[in-house]
Order: sequence, then structure tokens, then C-alpha cells
Amino acid sequence: MVRVTAPHSGAAAGKKAGFGLVVSALGVAFGDIGTSPLYAMQTVFNIDHGDVKATIPHVLGIISLIFWSITGIVSVKYIVFILRADNDGEGGIMALSHLTRRSVKPGGRRFRTIVVLGVIGAALFYGDSIITPAISVLSSVEGLEVAAPEVHDWILPLALVIIVFLFAVQRFGSEKIGRAFGPVMVIWFLTLALLGIPHIAAQPSVLKGLSPTYALDFLVGEPFVAFVAMGAVVLAVTGAESLYADMGHFGRPPLSRAWFFMVMPCLLINYLGQAAMIIEDPTKIDSPFFHLAPTWATLPLVALATLATVIASQAVISGAYSMSRQAERLGYLPRLTVRQTSEHEGGQIYVPAINWMLFGGVIVLMLMFRSSERLAAAYGVAVTSMFIITTLMFLMLARARWKWPTWRIALVLILFAPLEIIFVSANLSKVTHGGWLPLLVAACVATVMFTWRRGQTIITERRAKLEGPLLPFLDDLHADPLMRVPGTAVFMHPSKETAPLALRENASFNHVIHENVLIVTTVSANIPHVPLDERVTIDDLGDPFDHITHLTVRFGFMDDQDVPAALETARDMGVDFDADEVYYFLSRISVQMSQDSSMPKWRKRIVIGLAHNAATPVQYFRLPEERTVIMGANVAL
Repeated sequence: MVRVTAPHSGAAAGKKAGFGLVVSALGVAFGDIGTSPLYAMQTVFNIDHGDVKATIPHVLGIISLIFWSITGIVSVKYIVFILRADNDGEGGIMALSHLTRRSVKPGGRRFRTIVVLGVIGAALFYGDSIITPAISVLSSVEGLEVAAPEVHDWILPLALVIIVFLFAVQRFGSEKIGRAFGPVMVIWFLTLALLGIPHIAAQPSVLKGLSPTYALDFLVGEPFVAFVAMGAVVLAVTGAESLYADMGHFGRPPLSRAWFFMVMPCLLINYLGQAAMIIEDPTKIDSPFFHLAPTWATLPLVALATLATVIASQAVISGAYSMSRQAERLGYLPRLTVRQTSEHEGGQIYVPAINWMLFGGVIVLMLMFRSSERLAAAYGVAVTSMFIITTLMFLMLARARWKWPTWRIALVLILFAPLEIIFVSANLSKVTHGGWLPLLVAACVATVMFTWRRGQTIITERRAKLEGPLLPFLDDLHADPLMRVPGTAVFMHPSKETAPLALRENASFNHVIHENVLIVTTVSANIPHVPLDERVTIDDLGDPFDHITHLTVRFGFMDDQDVPAALETARDMGVDFDADEVYYFLSRISVQMSQDSSMPKWRKRIVIGLAHNAATPVQYFRLPEERTVIMGANVAL
């Protein structure tokens, strides 16, 4: 067999950390965490229990918890450690899961554990992807009430209009959105710092809160109050998982530079400014962020905050696109229509089905909760659970792939686990106050993913029996040759072990085969991008003269599955056919309900529903519609 490859796609361009890419990263990846000052401090002091008071000890304890949470979770865990765990440049819980799976023995207990954790983590991310746009946009628009309380009834309608606009522009792609929003985020982060500096200067004693002793004193001296506060403090670090999921859009270097040189300093200055203002005037805990600004600047600040929260939503939406394509290519979701939105960055995509499902979820959520304060009660459960899952999988990867010694694993575990366990425990109290919603979304998504995976396994086994083995079929053709008709027939088929139904039916009923026959199998590898010298494998199936050839085309789960482009490369490497006379034959399998006990009926209905609504193979594989023939067959599930 001969290996040939597709042309270079320019994927290396995503690794360049130029200034423009850093600015674009600000416009997509840091929107979520960059807008947390809008509601994090406010939620801490307005939490349901009312135990966190606007006293100096409590304020310094809170600011210390926020500072060390940001430092530990984002700066150390994600920027220093987790972003290094890239799967060929891609990030996110699914990429981490499959990178870890490749490092352990297939089929073992650890392998199965990693699969389950990866799916649960991805499902939790979808829950977060729905709640983040809702709380971010509502919190910014609510700033209007600081300047004009009479506009209260217009807050929700205005927020809904903004959400409609946000999801409508997704089709233009994160590259164009990042270019437009990047400069806005530069202004936003500089504004965060400018708002905080005057209040810090007026109350410099607030800088004492950067000492970890204030956090420790708070935790030890008033453990119940501190525990309650941690449920809101976590809002300051939400967005870290989106940052990791968006790594494939920009690469690690731009993200690291943007964080340390702009995002983190500006966030901390603003939190310190809010803390200083609360120490000066405890009555301003109702909306501390907007009270930072002088009265004349409130409305311009609301406008800027609204733009920033639209960008915050973009971070999780882009991450959801990447997560969905990874899950689909790895067999946990049906075929999705994926549109590439950048000629240079392979990770910049638009997935219409995911976009509009998220849109529907966000709208329902906003209509249910109607305010950011009520949404804050539901926020954090999914995020904190993902923190722990990411930590566990990273340590499994470090042990299996990088051969970390036990003492280093234990050190990292001791460094992050206590803080993350406190975050999760504190947020469990939110479950009855709305935290059930992202958990319900996650449970539904995980059920769908596991069900689709199981259903496809059963369907593949039954399809193989229906098709019959390929080599005996070819032996029959050689023994009793059929008439050859001009042209090249390309049969898309999942493997070379069985005969394509379309090929078998053409030979049986029409008693002809084409002059050239190419059986093409696409394989989704458990890596984002297949190396160029391993893209295509050519197999003559034991007879180099019968003009029946099998091509295995390997795509990574972030590669564009363009079959005609792969065929052009195969022709350049010696496969003889006329590109103008190629016809594509698809065997469309219709899944029908059976009465067997292979799966519960409700799970079968899910598989059948997903199969009927999957993207068509013609669009998915970039096949020309005018030269594609579809032949159907039924498989019982």
C-alpha cells in the first residue's frame, strides 16, 4: 500500500502569536471571564443567606479569595498546566479526553473512566454555554437601572433583542467577530482598570487583601460565611473552561500573552476598586461595578458593558462549536453541518444546528429567570464540576503520557483539589435555587451522546451483515466479469471489509460496473489534524489490474472532510481516473425500529430521530450534487 497526502492546509498559521491574533483572542476567548466583574462581587454581597457583610474583614477576605482563586485556577492551573495539554493544537474537554485515551490501554478501566468523564464534561459545558450568554447580557443591561430606575420593565426585552443579534451574526465566523470585538475588548479591559484605580488610590488599604492570610482568616474564623461566599466567588473564574475550549481558534501563546499582560491585571484592579468602594460606602453593594463610574459615565459604561457581554457570550458559543465538531467526529453526535469561516484558521467554524439550539435554550432561560441576580443562583454548578473533571483527566494524562512521578501528581492534586472541592460543595446548595437547570441540560446531552454511540455500534454491526464481505464479492466479479461502462464510480463506504450496497445492487440489477471503481472510506482519527503524509492510503485489494481500488482517507476531528480534494491528490499519486467523469454513489441507510431488546425503545427513538436529522453526506463530504447518486437500504435497530 502507498500513502499519499492532501496539500498543506496552512494549519501552522494558528500557532503564530502575532499582535493581531492576541487582539482577536481578547475578542473571543476572554469575553466570559472578562465580564465577571459585572456580577461576581455583587452576587457575593447579595447572596440569598445575607451572611456576607460589607465590613472591612469580610471585604478583605472576599477580595483575597477572588485574587487567589484567579491566580490558582486560571493563571496556574489553566494557563501554566492545562493549556499545555493540547491535542495537536486543540483544547477543550473532548480533546483532552481523547488525548488521554491514546495514552492508556484501550478497553481497560481507566480507558472507560476517561470516556465517561469526557462525555460528562462536554455535557456540562453545554449547560454552561446556555447560561453564560443569559447572565452576561442581562447583567450589563441592568446597569441602566443605576442611571434610570424607571426603565426596569424594558431590561428583559432589550436583553432579548441583543441575544437575537448575537446568534444571528454567528454565521460570519469567529475570525471576523474577533477582529470586530477585539478592539472593543481592549477598550473594555482598559476601562476596567481606569474604573478601579481612583478607588484604590482613595483606599489603598484594600491592597492588603492580596495577602493569602486574609482568605485563610476568613475561612478559619467564619467557615460557614466563607463557604457560602465561595459559591459566588467562583463567578470570578467562570470562563476558564471556555478559554481552554477556544485554544484551537488561536493557539496557546496568544492566549497566555493576552492573559498575563492585559486580562489578569485589569480584572484584579477592577475587583480591588470595587472592594475599596464598598469599604468607603457599604450601601453600594447593590451594583458595585456601575457605581465605580461617575454619574455622567454610567450610560456610556452600560453601552460598553453590553458590547463586552456580547463578546462574553461569544467565548462559550465558539467553544460549543469546537466541542460539537469534536464529539461528532469521535462518534458521539450525528453528522453536523460545519461551515469553515476562516481560510487560515482551521478551528474557526460555524455549526448552525448547535447555534440555534443554544439560542433556543438561552431565550427560554432568560424568560424563566428574568434577572441576572436569579440566574446567578443557577450559575457555577456546571462550571465547578468541569473544573474537577479537567483536573482528574489532566493528571491521568500526566501519569500515562508524560510519566509524572507520584509525588508530582500528589502535589498538583493538593494544590488544586481542595479549592475545587470547596467550589463544588458551595455550589451544590444552588441546585434547588436554579442550579438544577444546567445539570438537567448536561444530563440530557450526556444521555444523547451515550445513546448515539451505542446505537451506531449496533447499526454498524447489522449493516455489515447486510452488505456481506467485500473480497468474496470481488472474486465473483472476477469469475464472471460484467460489462464495463465508461467513467469512474466512487462509492462512499465505512470500511473495506464489506461490499458497498450501492456497488452490489448496481452489479446485481444492472449487470454492469464502471470502468474505474473507487471505494472510499473516511476515518475520523482521535487527533485534531492528521499529518499530511498519512492523509490517504491506497489499496488495490489484491488485484492492480481490475481498476477497483480502495482509498482510506483519514481526517482529524478538526479537519474539513473534503472527499473530492482527497481524490485529486490520489490521482496525482497514480490512481488513474478522469476527474470530469466521476460519479459518487451513496448507500443511504434508513434506520427502522425493531422489537428486539438491543436498546430500550426510548433510546432507539433518540437514535432514529438524530439519524433522520443528520447532515446529508453530500454536503458533509463536499460532493457535487449533480454527480451524486443515492441508493437506499433499511437497517433495523
